[in-house]
Parts: sequence; structure tokens; C-alpha cells
Amino acid sequence: MVSVELLLAIFTTSFILALVPGPDNIFLLTQSALEGPIAGICLTMGLLTGIICHTAAVIFGVTVIITSSVLAFTMLKIFGICYLLYLAWGAFRSSDAKISTGQNKPRGYLSLYRRGIVMNIGNPKIAVFFLAFFPQFIDPAMGSIARQTIELSAAFILAFLIVFISIAYLAGTLGEFLRNSNKAQIILNRVAGTIFVGFALKLAVSSNN
Repeated sequence: MVSVELLLAIFTTSFILALVPGPDNIFLLTQSALEGPIAGICLTMGLLTGIICHTAAVIFGVTVIITSSVLAFTMLKIFGICYLLYLAWGAFRSSDAKISTGQNKPRGYLSLYRRGIVMNIGNPKIAVFFLAFFPQFIDPAMGSIARQTIELSAAFILAFLIVFISIAYLAGTLGEFLRNSNKAQIILNRVAGTIFVGFALKLAVSSNN
């Protein structure tokens, strides 16, 4: 079993990491501000589901294949780039559209949940991070490696859950004026689209080293 001190250290590190601006944070902030906190929470659940998938990949060794194979890493990277460009295209395309503030939209929320999963899984750097970050804290003498990985992942996911839910709530609450301002929506979407293009370019020049 992983020590409480180590879990707290992992939680703190992960909390700080979750605050660092990235594609997940930017998209979550944008969607929460434009569509409300519930939409942001649905997206958050999708993003966290993607993290759980990466955890499972570490446990079953799939990540080793991705990080050791240039072809596998490149294929996943291309997928991630295409998805980021797709998000950028969608942001620019809807930059002058009035966003509805209607009541519950189950299909929209489910779509955001699925998008969060795809967006998180499509980032090969997360797979690399998991393989590089967790093994250094795993001690075979402490018992099951799978159990230790799950415990470390739980601290990681909890930190991201707190940060992402906070972003969704604050952006969704403070974003009421954005939903009632065409000009603000145009600016926010264009900024988000530009940032997504930037992240796609950054991912394009990345390597699995």
C-alpha cells in the first residue's frame, strides 16, 4: 500500500499540474463559460474517464508499446493533432453564432462527455507522462504494482477533479454575461480556436523521447 505522505505529494503535484494551461483546461473553460457549469461538469467527467483509460493502459502495459514504438506514437500524435484542429475549426466556425441558453440538453451533455474522453485519450503526452511519472514511485516490495498504480492514479484523478470542477463552476457562473453578448462570444471562440491551433503545432513537433 502506498504511504499517505506519498499520496499527498502526488496529489499536490497533480493539483499544480492541473492548473497549468493546456488543451483540456482551455476547452473546459470555454465550454463552461458559454454553455454553463453543467456542461463543464459533463466535459470534466469525460476528461477524467480518459485519465482512467490511461491508468488502465499503464497497468496493462499498453503505454509501453506507445512510448517505445515510433509508429504507434506517431499515429496517436496525428490523431491528437487532427482533433485539436477540429476543435479549432469548430470554434472559429461558431464564432459569430448565438449560443442557446435553453434548459437541459441531454444529447449535448452526452456529446461533451464523449468529446472529453476522445480529447484526453488523443493526447499521447499524457500516456508518456503516466509512464514517466508513476513508475518512479512504485516499489515492488510494497505489494501489487497494479494496486499501487491505482492508488497513485486515484490521488492524481482527485486533484484534477477538484480543479476541473472548480473551473467548470466558476467559468459557468461568471460566464452568464458571455452567453448574452455576441461580441464576447466571438472573442472567446476566436481566442480558443487560436489556442487550439497553437497546441496542435506544439504537439506536432513533440517526440516520444
